Amino acid sequence: MEQANGDTLAAARKVIAVHINYPSRAAQRGRTPAQPSYFLKPSSSLTLGGSPVERPAGCELLGFEGEIALVIGKAARRVSIEDAWSHVAAVTASNDLGVYDLRWADKGSNLRSKGGDGFTPVGPALIPADAVDPSKLRIRTWHNGDLVQDDTTEDLLFPFARLVADLSQLLTLEEGDIILTGTPAGASVAKPGDLLEVEVETVDGGLSTGRLATTVEEGTTAFADFGAQPKVDDLQREEAYGSREAAGLAAVEPVLTPELKAKLESVATATLSSQLRKRGLNNVSIDGLQATRPDRRVVGLARTLRYVPNREDLFKTHGGGFNAQKKAIDSVNEGEILVMEARGEKGTGTVGDILALRAQVRGAAAIITDGGVRDYSAVAGLEMPTYFANPHPAVLGRRHIPWDTDITIACGGATVQPGDIIVADSDGILVIPPAIAEELVADCIQQEKEETFIFEMVKQGNSVDGLYPMNSEWQARYKEWAGKTND
Repeated sequence: MEQANGDTLAAARKVIAVHINYPSRAAQRGRTPAQPSYFLKPSSSLTLGGSPVERPAGCELLGFEGEIALVIGKAARRVSIEDAWSHVAAVTASNDLGVYDLRWADKGSNLRSKGGDGFTPVGPALIPADAVDPSKLRIRTWHNGDLVQDDTTEDLLFPFARLVADLSQLLTLEEGDIILTGTPAGASVAKPGDLLEVEVETVDGGLSTGRLATTVEEGTTAFADFGAQPKVDDLQREEAYGSREAAGLAAVEPVLTPELKAKLESVATATLSSQLRKRGLNNVSIDGLQATRPDRRVVGLARTLRYVPNREDLFKTHGGGFNAQKKAIDSVNEGEILVMEARGEKGTGTVGDILALRAQVRGAAAIITDGGVRDYSAVAGLEMPTYFANPHPAVLGRRHIPWDTDITIACGGATVQPGDIIVADSDGILVIPPAIAEELVADCIQQEKEETFIFEMVKQGNSVDGLYPMNSEWQARYKEWAGKTND
């Protein structure tokens, strides 16, 4: 190994950073990219380990991200994945620093928020690339001595060789260029006086860069008024710290609270439908589907996936790899219901046993599709219900391209938006706008109480005339009955 020095920095013509590459970070962000995406950092942001970094005056959120940096050893242009690693000279530790206070003004470029002087410390030692297996490296970050990031490169979304090959398709990677390869979960915010340390080593511990140390100092020179000023909100604080809790922010009240969910589970689907009609909502049922578990009743928030009709050239670009279908399945959360728009097309499957099992493992409450299901027996054997049009043995590429997720879709004749409340059982599937759910279920509970009274009266031999619906006389008798029941 050799120590990184000024020559290392002087040779760097460009610094390229990858947005999301570690599954732990993707899970934290709630999004998993199908392809790698990048941004540029100026070479003037590079500094050797041991140098301090300044949090600009007026800024609150200096984010740190421990990363593995690749140092290009020989020019790479249109290289293959198989050949790409031979163009890497060394790996080292880096810290992708940035101020979230300026993200609003960057329009996605990250130039001001990530490009400040000293915002890319690297070092202290270089590990020769030909001495390591790039899938067996470990990255760790300490914040004031506390270990906050600890991950390996074993299951990266985009292995290092793929990054090099992908970038070389369009631009020439030159000797000394540096690629920052993404950060795992645990990145957070540093304040003046804090010490940040990052280390890269082989999984077996045989080789190490040593700890890249960076101290944070408070800036004293304010931004001039002819440029964008620092500005933050709670969303940026949550992004910078990694969670609302870590940022010291109050938790967002869930749309579907446990209390509301229990109430929706307690009332009949027919009652919900009746109350929805009273509010002028006549087109909120997903029709024409059957269930693998007709004995089950599920209530959950909708996540959505849209398929478009197959077109062979577009299937090549959108059908393979980590496509929208797999992305939707792999991001569904505990208690959510994945609703798929398949245009009522019954001539192919839209989900099979492996992806349905993955949704169940992630805690999905159900899958709903107005298309076909493959591997029907296996899907039907799962604990999680699936609502579908029909079984079909063909793969989705016969008729569908998985196109987009978490958008407004149509399923079984109903419009479904992400975040809608879905209630499904053997009587049918309803889509409930979350804004009216509390009021709706309260009226449903009242309606079912009235219907219990009517049922009892009919059972006692009373005519339904004037009783169903109740006239003023029966309303008075109901109030008396309800008072005694409540007692």
